[in-house]
Amino acid sequence: MRICLVYDCLFPYTVGGAERWYRGVAERLAADGHHIVYLTLRQWDHRERPAIPGVEVVSVGPQMELYAAGGRRRILPPLVFGVGVLWHLLRHGARYDVVHTASFPYFSLLAAAAVRRYRLVVDWHEVWTREYWLEYLGPLAGRVGDLVQSLCLRVPQRAFCFSRLHGRRLREKGVNGEVTVLEGEYAGPLEPREPRPAEPVVVFAGRHIPEKRVPALVPALALARERIPELRGEVYGDGPERGEVLRLRSSLGLDGALDVPGFVEAERVETALSQALCMVLPSRREGYGMVVVEAAALGTPSVVVAGPDNAATDLVSVGENGYVAPSASAEDLAEAIARVHGEGHVLRQRTAAWFEANAERLSLEASLERVLESYTEPSARR
Repeated sequence: MRICLVYDCLFPYTVGGAERWYRGVAERLAADGHHIVYLTLRQWDHRERPAIPGVEVVSVGPQMELYAAGGRRRILPPLVFGVGVLWHLLRHGARYDVVHTASFPYFSLLAAAAVRRYRLVVDWHEVWTREYWLEYLGPLAGRVGDLVQSLCLRVPQRAFCFSRLHGRRLREKGVNGEVTVLEGEYAGPLEPREPRPAEPVVVFAGRHIPEKRVPALVPALALARERIPELRGEVYGDGPERGEVLRLRSSLGLDGALDVPGFVEAERVETALSQALCMVLPSRREGYGMVVVEAAALGTPSVVVAGPDNAATDLVSVGENGYVAPSASAEDLAEAIARVHGEGHVLRQRTAAWFEANAERLSLEASLERVLESYTEPSARR
C-alpha cells in the first residue's frame, strides 16, 4: 500500500508522545513493505536529510518556531503546514491508498479532507473543550480554535484516540466516523524486569510548558523533604518554564537537592527513572501520559494529578503503580510522594506486576495492528 503520514513534527528533532507514535507507525509500515511518505515541517538543517529506513520524509514547509515565548503553540506554523499539505495532496494525492494524519494542527486535516482521493484515518491525541480553548487562546481566538476543531470533527473519517477520556469526548461531540481507543503507545521491551532498589529521588521528564506545571514540583520537593530529609529531585527537559523552575530552586534553597540538566540522552533518563523513588507528573493536560508506562516498565511508581483534561490518570491504578494527587499544590504532591516512600519496595513490586499484566495492552505493536486493520476494513474504503 502507499500510505501518507501527516504530522508537523518528526522525532527526534522534536520530542513528544505524538512524535514517537508517528515515527513508530512509519518504521513499522515500512518494515512491512509498504511505501511510506511522511509529510512534516522541516526541523533540521537544510544540509541534513532525515534518515528513516524505507520512509520518504517530505518537508512541505520551512523551519519555524512552533511555540511562542509563553509556551503556547503559534498560529502561523499550522497555517503554513496546512497549505503545504494541501499543495502536496493536490499534486500527489491520487497515488495514495491511505492518508493517516493527526487531527492537530487541524489545518492539515482540513487540507486532507478537501482533496479526499484516499482513505482518511485521523488520530485524535486530544479533544479540547470549549472552555479550554477560551483559556488557551483567549475569548476571540479561542472561539475560532473551537470552531476549527468542530469542522475537523465533521469530516468523514476513521477516528482513533489514545485514552478513554478523549474517546468519550469524540463520541459526545459527534465525530463523523467510527471511533477506536488505542491504549498502547509503549515501544519498549514487554518482558517483566525486577525493579531496582529506589534511591530517594523524584524524577520529572518532559517539556517545560505551562500545561505540565513543572514549577509545582519544586515547592512540593521542599515540603516533602521536611518528612524525608534525604529526598532529592531531578527535572529533565526544557521549555519556557525552565527559568521559573531554576528561580524556585534558588529561592527555596534547593540548589544542592534539585538537578535541572535540561535535555539529556534517553539512556540517562531511563537510568534515572529506573532508580527513582517515583516519577512525578504534575501536568493538568495529557493526551496519554507515556512516561507513566515507561516508569512502570522499570518498576517505578508514578504520581499524577487529577483533572478533567488529564488522561494520564487512566494509566494509574491507585496503590498498584502509583497515586493520583487531588491537585498540584505542594501539600498534595508532597503527601503523594510520602505515601510512595512509606510503601517502600513493596509498591515497586506491585508496579512491576501491574506492568506485566498490562504490557501487551499498552504496547505500540497492539495499537499498530489495529491501525493496519483499519486501512483495509470496509468502513474505511473511499
